[in-house]
Amino acid sequence: MLLCRKYTNPSVMVLFKMDRKKIADLLGLAQKAGRIVSGEFAVEKAVRSKKAKIVLLATDASVNSKKSYHDLTSYYEVPIYEVLSKQEMGEAIGKVQRAAIVLTDEGFNRALVKLLSDV
Repeated sequence: MLLCRKYTNPSVMVLFKMDRKKIADLLGLAQKAGRIVSGEFAVEKAVRSKKAKIVLLATDASVNSKKSYHDLTSYYEVPIYEVLSKQEMGEAIGKVQRAAIVLTDEGFNRALVKLLSDV
């Protein structure tokens, strides 16, 4: 179990327990279904175009990256969670390290939020 930070805005934080393996498995399934957007510019584009249902941020992302994504998601009112490390997120979706990824499907979003909120 690991603590996860959920931000509705950068100044408010709620901690949840989560199971890393289940999160990674869900992300892998979403990637295979084509419902994941990853990469800095693609993530920003998805958030701005309102396709993003949720943003997942790496726990070891740089301070500047975290601030940038928190500002972006706060402005566009997209939930953001810090869940896995860059390495774990990359491995989960079959790519190299990722600092942020976006889920674009409401069904996967609901499943992920349920996993994140299970104590």
